[in-house]
Amino acid sequence: MNVLNSSDDSSFLAATQEKMLGEGLEDLRHFATQAARLRSALDMMTSLGDENMDRRAEKMRWQFEVFEPSVTMIGQIKSGKTSLVNMLVGTPDLLPADVNPWTSVVTSLHLHPEQEGFENSASFSFFDRDEWDKLVSGGGRIGELASRAGADDELEKIKQQVARMREKSRTRLGRKFEMLLGQKRDYGYFDKALIERYVCLGEEPDAQDAPISDAQGRFADITKSADLNMERPALPIRLCIRDTPGVNDTFMMREQITIRAIRDSRICVVVLSAHQALTSTDMALIRLITHVKSRDVIIFVNRIDELSDPATQVEQIRESIEETLRVHKGPENAEILFGSALWASFALQMQTEDLPAPSRASLEKWAVDASGEAPAHLGPAEVWALSGLPKLQAAIGKRVAEGIGAAFLERVAQSASNLLDGLAAADRISASASDENERPSMNAQEARKAMERLVVTQKTALRATFDDILAEFSSRMERVQDSFLDRATASLVVHLEKNGELTPWTYDPAGLRVLLSASHKVLARKSGQAFNAATLSAREEIAAIYCGAFGLGAREIDITPPRAPQTPAPVTLGRTIALDLNGSWWKRWWLQRRGYEAYAASFYDLIKSETSPVISELRDDVANSVRDEACAVFDAFLSEQFSVFETLEQSKSAGADEMLRQVAAKTSHDRLEQIREARKIISGFQQT
Repeated sequence: MNVLNSSDDSSFLAATQEKMLGEGLEDLRHFATQAARLRSALDMMTSLGDENMDRRAEKMRWQFEVFEPSVTMIGQIKSGKTSLVNMLVGTPDLLPADVNPWTSVVTSLHLHPEQEGFENSASFSFFDRDEWDKLVSGGGRIGELASRAGADDELEKIKQQVARMREKSRTRLGRKFEMLLGQKRDYGYFDKALIERYVCLGEEPDAQDAPISDAQGRFADITKSADLNMERPALPIRLCIRDTPGVNDTFMMREQITIRAIRDSRICVVVLSAHQALTSTDMALIRLITHVKSRDVIIFVNRIDELSDPATQVEQIRESIEETLRVHKGPENAEILFGSALWASFALQMQTEDLPAPSRASLEKWAVDASGEAPAHLGPAEVWALSGLPKLQAAIGKRVAEGIGAAFLERVAQSASNLLDGLAAADRISASASDENERPSMNAQEARKAMERLVVTQKTALRATFDDILAEFSSRMERVQDSFLDRATASLVVHLEKNGELTPWTYDPAGLRVLLSASHKVLARKSGQAFNAATLSAREEIAAIYCGAFGLGAREIDITPPRAPQTPAPVTLGRTIALDLNGSWWKRWWLQRRGYEAYAASFYDLIKSETSPVISELRDDVANSVRDEACAVFDAFLSEQFSVFETLEQSKSAGADEMLRQVAAKTSHDRLEQIREARKIISGFQQT
């Protein structure tokens, strides 16, 4: 093994690692440069206006500090997903790569660019009592299904498994067990041992009085999520990588946790094993990504180091994945990358000479170029490039820069442009305040009351509109559900009459998902229309007040409304429905019914109970989040315009001496040059 001991060697190692970790980050670096340019315009603005203007500009600057795009990693158990996450964060052995299947932990790694004085920190949240009780009393989602279907044997097995899990937790935690539920623990550091204590399986102590305070996995059973803050060499902006548990889940607790994680991120990386690739048995995984935009899905096939001839087999795997996605209507044209977290780990640690012989042989075959020639040297830099990590970083960076990043810069630029327009209008008001011919149709008191009234009425109107949209959305989904249940039940009755109850019968719930997805698209369209109508209405009313109070025409102050927020993907439609399963309890369900009417009635009740949570999640989580985000952006727009109004009001009401001072200050060469430069920068980020 290559060992680096001297300080010179350590410095060389750190510099080499940082260079490798920086590969593929070109788009993120370009975004960081653009963000710095826009922020420089905001820096100029903080010294150009009054207190209101400064406060708004400072708030926009603060948005750059907290901007953190997130990427959710999902995949099969044993796909090497966590090892891949470790490589993305630049720490090969940080997260345990063998997280126990009982653990349902989402680990969010908040990566920060290098900065002086930064210190690592960690936070671990525990399941609350309701979540824990739901798991241990009913066996999670599988327990719910088995209970509804009357599969007593299956339910009993699940309850026995859960009982063992519960007792194991109580043994580990003792009297603290009940106290910890719903709590959170924060640390000003983290290391591998601390992480393993919360997210990795541990063994029960041999003796009842054996010390367990630092035992591996002591809190794993009740840990719901982990958040780690750390520096990431070469990273130009903040970024969050979310490592989720595998989707193969006994209790299906992970499924809902993973759905939430995907919903909170715009970008999803699906990690597959080269030996498993993607097959029809991975329907749970396919369903989870079907409702994410294809542009936001990256498929990374890991562990190609275990292929005997990756150069040949990779294309076969690619074709197989594409065919599976096509047949099962998965994301179209999703980007598929290939690589090896193992190769990346050896490369980052400068230990490529120690690669196992079979892995080295695969690497050499993978390294053969188009001309059929193998490279003369396979050092750390070459192995890192072949591992696929730079391409994965590039794919993530491109999606951040062109997606959520571009939208963020445009939104900030739009707000900044409105403030600059207000600033320019205030300058004109100050310069012409002594003109006796200027007779506004509204006095100061009338104008302020009109502006305050506008804010209240516009907010109320948009919320009322969304209440109607959401009520219609809920009714539409219920009609879709009722229609699906009627069709499925009718199909069952026809099957029974034609073939009898001993012949297997299946009914695909994909049709329900398609109709609910169509309802979601209607929600997205109507929400966007409502938001745009509200902003245009508000703009017209605000412009009328500016005209009446300050004599400003449409050409003298341009009010740019914000774009409608993007509707989140309906990831919850990927939730498993009873009909997606083929367990033995489902087969026995048929044998426990007597008479066709009993079949039909029991089936109707079972599937209604099973699909109602999907409806509820769409209505209560997705639809409400659409309304809340739209209202938040709209409220921010009105608040921004009220600040502009106050700036104009102050310019209009200034006394003669103050007015002369303002005019002199506002017409200085340096100030006008700053305004022109700020406007030039901001205009480059606005869409036409």
